[in-house]
Amino acid sequence: MNWFIDALKNAVNFSGRARRKAYWMFVLFYVIFAFVAGVLDGILGTVNPKTGMGVIGGLYIFLMLLPLIALSIRRLHDTDRSGWWFLINFVPLIGGLVFFVFTLLEGTRGDNRFGPDPKAGE
Repeated sequence: MNWFIDALKNAVNFSGRARRKAYWMFVLFYVIFAFVAGVLDGILGTVNPKTGMGVIGGLYIFLMLLPLIALSIRRLHDTDRSGWWFLINFVPLIGGLVFFVFTLLEGTRGDNRFGPDPKAGE
């Protein structure tokens, strides 16, 4: 849970680096909370039948968008890639897959152009 809270605290921090564990723990809690929001939408009847999107789930996704983008960019920095690589997600079919692979790669050891190694203290 600390990984999720730390990402929220750094929601507008697009510099530095983020470890794989920090990224994937945030994604795990993001998905869990989105599922809970969807269930709440279903229970409360706040789902729009035309879009299938609920008010609570939609609001949650909207509010988490900036922290997710910032953390994704810091994750790319850890692999010594520019944050501009985040835009590859918008390439149909393969873009999301390429980004997914980037998030799985080990970060560069030692300092890189985006900052010190986040694992250095371990």
